[in-house]
Amino acid sequence: MARTTSVLSTRVLLVCAAIGVATGVAGGIAGALTPFVIAVAAPFYGLVLGVHVLPGIIAQETLRLPFVAIITHVIAALVASAFAFAFAPRFLGTALLFGGIQELVAAATRYRAWGAWRFFLSGAIIGVLVAVVVFFAAHLSVYAVWVQILYLALSVLGPIAWTAVALWIGVGLRRAGVGRPRPQG
Repeated sequence: MARTTSVLSTRVLLVCAAIGVATGVAGGIAGALTPFVIAVAAPFYGLVLGVHVLPGIIAQETLRLPFVAIITHVIAALVASAFAFAFAPRFLGTALLFGGIQELVAAATRYRAWGAWRFFLSGAIIGVLVAVVVFFAAHLSVYAVWVQILYLALSVLGPIAWTAVALWIGVGLRRAGVGRPRPQG
């Protein structure tokens, strides 16, 4: 009888879980810091929110498989919720949105293009989306024009900067052999 292998093998799911837990801790810390950042240095909120791109980018760069971004994002959101339970619905919504965007960009290339440009494209899309949401949610019109510009620029650049961090981590994990499929035997 021929053995069939699933794209989402136990090994792949365990790697997604490990990445999700680690990035969920980072997301939980970011969520816990959010009220302080908004109260003290509101224009930097986009940099804090950008940390939520980590799970999907690390998983996709490490494993280069379909669905790993969304799975890892959901795990990360559940872990982050343990740190800031009040943000649980936001964490899950962000996970589905960011992970969905990352999966759509990967699907548009049929999960065959894994160059850095593809990851930065998803980071830029998320950054623009974050900037639009932040513009309306934070009532930026009450701020001086230069603060509005800074706020929006950091909201776009935050996810792009965190994408660079995620790629660096993902490349390191691939070099360590984490993304390498196990030989069949």
